[in-house]
Amino acid sequence: MSEKRERNPEEILDRIRKAAESEPVPESLEPDQIRKRLKTIQKEKRLQRLKKYVPAFAAAACICLVAGIGAAGGLPGLMRGMENGSGGNVESSVESGSGSGMESSAESGSGSGAESSSEAGMESSAEAGKSASLPEENRLMYARDYDEIYEYLQRAPSWNSAGSVHSSGAAQNGAISNGAIPESGDATDSGSQMQSGQASSDSYAGPSGGEEGLSYTDTNIRQEGVEEGDIVKTDGKNLYIMNNMTVEIVGIDSGILEEKSEIVLDEDAYLAELYVRDDRLLVVYTKSIYEENTAFFGGYRNNTYSVVYDVSDPSSPRPVGSISQSGIYHTMRVSGDYVYVLTDYSVDSSVYRGSTRSYVPEVQGELMDAGSIIMPPENSGSQYTVITAFSLKDPGEKTDSKAVFGNTGLCYVSADSIYVTEQYYSGGAGETDKTSIRRIAYKDGELEGIAQTKIDGVLNDSFCIDEYEGSLRLVATVTQIGTAEAREDSGSSKEWPEEASASTEEAADEWKQSNSLYILDEKLQEVSRIKDIAPDEQIYSARFMGDTGYFVTFRQVDPLFSVDLSDPEHPEIIGALKIPGFSEYLHPYGDGLLLGLGMATDEEGITTTGVKLSMFDISDPSDVKETDSLILEDMYYTDAAYDYKAVYADAENGLFGFAAYGDDQIYYIFTWEEGQGFREVFQRKISGGGARGIRVGDIFYLVSANTVESYRMDGYVKIDDIVL
Repeated sequence: MSEKRERNPEEILDRIRKAAESEPVPESLEPDQIRKRLKTIQKEKRLQRLKKYVPAFAAAACICLVAGIGAAGGLPGLMRGMENGSGGNVESSVESGSGSGMESSAESGSGSGAESSSEAGMESSAEAGKSASLPEENRLMYARDYDEIYEYLQRAPSWNSAGSVHSSGAAQNGAISNGAIPESGDATDSGSQMQSGQASSDSYAGPSGGEEGLSYTDTNIRQEGVEEGDIVKTDGKNLYIMNNMTVEIVGIDSGILEEKSEIVLDEDAYLAELYVRDDRLLVVYTKSIYEENTAFFGGYRNNTYSVVYDVSDPSSPRPVGSISQSGIYHTMRVSGDYVYVLTDYSVDSSVYRGSTRSYVPEVQGELMDAGSIIMPPENSGSQYTVITAFSLKDPGEKTDSKAVFGNTGLCYVSADSIYVTEQYYSGGAGETDKTSIRRIAYKDGELEGIAQTKIDGVLNDSFCIDEYEGSLRLVATVTQIGTAEAREDSGSSKEWPEEASASTEEAADEWKQSNSLYILDEKLQEVSRIKDIAPDEQIYSARFMGDTGYFVTFRQVDPLFSVDLSDPEHPEIIGALKIPGFSEYLHPYGDGLLLGLGMATDEEGITTTGVKLSMFDISDPSDVKETDSLILEDMYYTDAAYDYKAVYADAENGLFGFAAYGDDQIYYIFTWEEGQGFREVFQRKISGGGARGIRVGDIFYLVSANTVESYRMDGYVKIDDIVL
């Protein structure tokens, strides 16, 4: 990677003067104007450096719905066990739109409860598709032209008037800094890109048909019918494995492992995820390139490349097409024959109007049309979520692309919609954390902006949001910052509210926390809400299953709540099972059963004592029971807590596997049977994070770091291993 060359202002001005001698220069590019602009840039950079040192507590951390995370990502699960305080009681009230606000009653209403605000004085843009009939605060608006986008960016606040911090998204530097992009610099030539890239990770994973009907397990996915990429994939004939800068293709004939080929990517690239189907291998990677501009500035630009290979001959993979788009990889989904890739594209504050390429994302090296860029009414930042669709059958051409302004947080993809969320953490006394939700419909490679809204509270993970029969159900933890007096005691200031962290117990006690459940319609207008659930606790896991929802909160004990959602206008909490510890991941386990993976705690609910497996009988949702539990002592956390794709879910054989971490890293496989409880069937010490378990036929494959091992499942006798 080339080094960025520093330039002083006088050198830049000298270049301007020389250019002015040969042709007229626009007024905006006169030396005096450039000098003013340079001073502005310096001030902005000083401000950004100052913000960087603000305590991390209130920094805008996003929950990214499916990105693959390394082993260190398990730290949040460990930290939760260390932060628990005193217990809380179970209280709630139900609201629905325009009712009288009576406690513990459901009221029908028009959907005004989901808060959504618009920036004062913002002119209307072209309305995004079906949102035209909605109230202004729920509409998604397309830009008219690039000038409107530039003006929108100029109004983008890093901090709002109350000092609240917006979520920062998954990527901090998804765009070029300090300048424009040269006209060249596309990456559409698949032949040149195949050697210059690099590859990276819900929950109904069932067996799929392999060669000659051989069944095999696939990635544990979030939404049934919507497939996902991962760090290891199989087609039943081969394993496709991410290994640093390469994609390894390993033959698995009857458990005998053979390295057939590898796809070598450039060392400057970051390998994101893989996907395979019907002799087509999709490799997705992000690459950061420093680009020298012919005008005045240069900078780094991140692009994500989706490259499709023909692997009908696995010993000689052949590139057949690629798609490039601006930004750092966020996540991807596959529905039918179409792939949808989401990236985070951040715009530097020092852009100028004449350099369109410095603030408008590109697809296939071409600027996106202004009419494909959605500008939410509430101007919340200078980052886009770029969504590009293409067909696996024709991977060299996009079918559609859209970009949505907003700092990308959790992304949930249902059978027909992409939901992009943005979180806002409270910064002033009496303020509440909030989450914006934007819905983009998709079908056969086409995308359309539908609506947006804002709710009180933030989502713990992707399982806290779910679409079902036209309704969107969410559970969120609502935190309200304490009084001004408490914030003064903690040493915070009005100007820098993030310093109002819990630096003293007195300040922490002033923070109010509870949880809310929302049901929204297809236009994201509120149908009903249950608020004030489990005061002083927060949501640790959730799972929506048809007309019933389950979620776990925790502070000292583990209440597993069950909610009847059969009448969207009148949701009702019908059960609350309290047990020690907490579940961080919930997974359906056959009829009337729900598996919980989490942590056990001591009697005070303060210290975690091991990884806990729980089996819940949910045959009667109003009377949920924990039928069995098992504690893996001296294990600190599991990868299931932060990466659902790491869970091996074999519904055909009633098996589930995961890696747990303590003094050693161990991969376990368990089964559960009524009357016998949990039974360990496999245990293997591993090294490195990101372990994956895959079954093909009656053989189990364990991939960990750069090692693959095969085992016959009858007794788990080892067959073969290979080091890549």
